[in-house]
Amino acid sequence: MGAGVSEWRLANAVARCGQLGVVAGTALDVILARRLQMGDPEGHLRRAMAAFPFPEIAKRVMDRYFIEGGKEEGKAFKSKPSPSATPGRALNELTVTANFIEVFLAKEGHSGTVGVNYLEKIQLPTLPSIFGAMLAGVSTVCMGAGIPLAIPGILDRLAMGKAVELRLDIIGALPGESIVTRFDPAEFIGGPAPTLTRPKFLAIVSTGIVANVMLKKASGKVDGFVIEAATAGGHNAPPRGKGPLSDEGEPVYGPRDLPKFEEFRGFGVPFWLAGSRAAPEGLKDAIEVGAAGIQVGTAFAFSEESGMDATWKAKILQMSREGTARVFTDPIASPTGFPFKVIQLEGTLSHPSTNDKRRRVCDLNYLRHGYRKEDGSIGWRCPSEPIDDYIRKGGKEEDTVGRKCICNGLLSNISLGQVRKDGNTEPAIFTSGDDVTTVARFLAPGATSYKAADVIEHLLSPVPAS
Repeated sequence: MGAGVSEWRLANAVARCGQLGVVAGTALDVILARRLQMGDPEGHLRRAMAAFPFPEIAKRVMDRYFIEGGKEEGKAFKSKPSPSATPGRALNELTVTANFIEVFLAKEGHSGTVGVNYLEKIQLPTLPSIFGAMLAGVSTVCMGAGIPLAIPGILDRLAMGKAVELRLDIIGALPGESIVTRFDPAEFIGGPAPTLTRPKFLAIVSTGIVANVMLKKASGKVDGFVIEAATAGGHNAPPRGKGPLSDEGEPVYGPRDLPKFEEFRGFGVPFWLAGSRAAPEGLKDAIEVGAAGIQVGTAFAFSEESGMDATWKAKILQMSREGTARVFTDPIASPTGFPFKVIQLEGTLSHPSTNDKRRRVCDLNYLRHGYRKEDGSIGWRCPSEPIDDYIRKGGKEEDTVGRKCICNGLLSNISLGQVRKDGNTEPAIFTSGDDVTTVARFLAPGATSYKAADVIEHLLSPVPAS
């Protein structure tokens, strides 16, 4: 669901209904920085910051970014430090605080459970992000878009107040060469680190092969799996094998990409199914094959409580109602190399005319690739950055074709797009599962919106007789 769509309000609403509400952990540092610059009009962020266990840190974050009454309309957001393998104190303070706030607000006012979802591909902020979420008492950490072997052990060590490190994926690293990023809770706090509750860990996978690797080689306990089908939103696992694209230019998934549920039943840990399951029949079928339940994304993404820009949300719901909503699984849009599901919308980066007009700027840097320079130092590049810059850093020009700035686009989805020098705001790019084509089914007759509770009530209703 991108960044900030599954925000604290949505996770709070889902948790109040007795389900696991999950906040998106992607780019929470820049989201907090920009929300503070918008003036925090309802005061929620400041209330959460007042509960942060290290008030001097929260105060420094406030002093750096908060603007009373909000920034001037049409004025650019103040930047924050880029993700780094060796982040400075200011960046770590922002990242830890942001993740604490998101989980704290999601947990506020009820006794339900709240989780957080991260991408394995976005490695640099992972350690301080998890620490911030654990400070707020997050119950579950989910991670996909890669094979997160190191995360279970990191959760173990952070729970004990110990320093942690994460090996970075660096293109061109020599055999045996290990480049890591580190985080020490005691050093961050400036005193003894607290003992925290170790959250459960759910790995997001697409096949039993990856699940088996996680169970055998992960650094700690894997508490369960979310099995995502290719119809689920956001980044998809690429198809197994290198077959041709469809006539429309999308990856083609076949029988080899289907999970074998008997394998997952044999693993002895719970699993949930994701991808076009948001119906009583989908839940019933999942239970019948041995799943503990289902993961729902798209249906919640268009509920009232999601962080998606209200105008765009209404437009997409109307398209769904009219039968014109369409998702394209773009094999090259994302710098990660993973297929990325994009709603086709005029005026967004899904349209070549909008994407071609956008001046390439790479200033958020979450999806950059690390690469080893000839002198042994580490550089960073992104196939969505200015083409000359990418080539100068050793990248191939053909890798830049069709790429889109996912980082800036996803922030525009949630009304936090950057304003450029020419006065234009960064165009959006909306990611969604295939279920968007029929998501208007949750609208009551004559209604233009629905709540997360409406989705849950529908999912838990009896299966209609055939």
